Amino acid sequence: MKKEEFKRLNDYLWEISQSFRSDMKVPARIYATKKMLEETEPDAIEQVINVATLPGIVDYSLAMPDIHTGYGFVIGGVAAFRVSDGVISPGGIGFDINCGIRLLKSNLLADEIKQKIDELATEIQRQVPSGLGRSHKVKLGINELDKILEGGAQELVRQGYGEKEDIENCEANGRLEWTDASVVSLTAKNRGRDQVGTLGSGNHFCEVQRVEEIFDERVAKVFGLFKNQTIIMIHTGSRGLGHQIATDYLRIMVQTVQKYGIQIPDRQLAVCPFNSIEGQKYFKAMAAGANFAWANRQMITHYIRQSWENVFGNENLDVLYDVAHNIAKLEGNLLVHRKGATRAFPANHPEIPEKYRSVGQPVLIPGSMGTASYILHGTEEAKESFYSTCHGAGRTMSRHAATRALSGQEIVRNLENKGIIVKCYSWRGIAEEAPQAYKNIDEVVEVVHRAGLSKKVAKLIPLAVIKGE
Repeated sequence: MKKEEFKRLNDYLWEISQSFRSDMKVPARIYATKKMLEETEPDAIEQVINVATLPGIVDYSLAMPDIHTGYGFVIGGVAAFRVSDGVISPGGIGFDINCGIRLLKSNLLADEIKQKIDELATEIQRQVPSGLGRSHKVKLGINELDKILEGGAQELVRQGYGEKEDIENCEANGRLEWTDASVVSLTAKNRGRDQVGTLGSGNHFCEVQRVEEIFDERVAKVFGLFKNQTIIMIHTGSRGLGHQIATDYLRIMVQTVQKYGIQIPDRQLAVCPFNSIEGQKYFKAMAAGANFAWANRQMITHYIRQSWENVFGNENLDVLYDVAHNIAKLEGNLLVHRKGATRAFPANHPEIPEKYRSVGQPVLIPGSMGTASYILHGTEEAKESFYSTCHGAGRTMSRHAATRALSGQEIVRNLENKGIIVKCYSWRGIAEEAPQAYKNIDEVVEVVHRAGLSKKVAKLIPLAVIKGE
């Protein structure tokens, strides 16, 4: 396929017609500038087209400007399927179920904490295990874990690890109600027993940030944001438990594709009918994984609050919002898959907190290590993308390529020269997640802003980064 095959719909939206390939059921669309499209991996474009062949898909197979190759579905991909005759796919959600972002806001200016940022970062690193396989001090029994799989963040708040407002300011109130812990394997549960309250490896992090710029004063006021405010961002998901759920059900769906006579162009696109026994079991297991991730971010919030109190006293940290970017959910009569994409509901939508309904859902977009992050708000214009927007910068370099080409020590020195503190247990982990391995976050966010998928509210600059291994 040549990229010339794309039709330019506007400066930020490109389409390949359904007629491009005989098995396509809908067109394929990518949100990007011309330059971004030209630099997109051919394999990633092919994945967007492949998704357009799946049964029950509605309107378009979509990709956001942070598009890059994933497992089956592209990362940065969005697809909606009819409930009646559509499919569900683990590859369309990802191995890290409900990888997502939570943002905590303080009432302190960055200048007021300047002298203690290193102490705070060290305390957070001590309280929150961050690396691959770094378990927490608490190992839950299976019955205790099942309560979290069923209850999500709400269960932890019930146990005293947070406040009612934490749940109110969380997508789905921190719990998908159709969960069923019994369809999660014992192997998956054992992987998650000691991982509640841990960051994990890869691009997961906690970041101490400051509000660098306000783009929309009205929305910022509703969100409780002001210039030079100290913010803490948490980026993590369902850890080994979610990965095992995806692995378990991918094995099943490789067989169900044949059982139900579904034709797929790529083995990694293993699917099954949403209304099948296997589809419903996976949907419930995925919900359990999502609940685990919300509980994980809730527990990390508890430990960060402890760290904050140890350093600064009793100053509060309030949850601005918590949003998933690897999930499938029923929205109306559609099953919307978002893989490396963020929900962005508009003003007056009943599923967002009442205090935000006048302006739309908070949208939280992390940058790569050492670069800016953004807060946006949802818009009615995003209806064309099933109310979805980007989830981050998007990789341009694989982790293996990054470790071959980049030095962790040098990256840390460069960040420290910019006044950014970095805490990480592994030089390799630093190299894997170097800013050079990602797209320009400013350009990615500008695309979704200009395309109307979400609108910029504030720009955040890192002060300290606590990385997964």
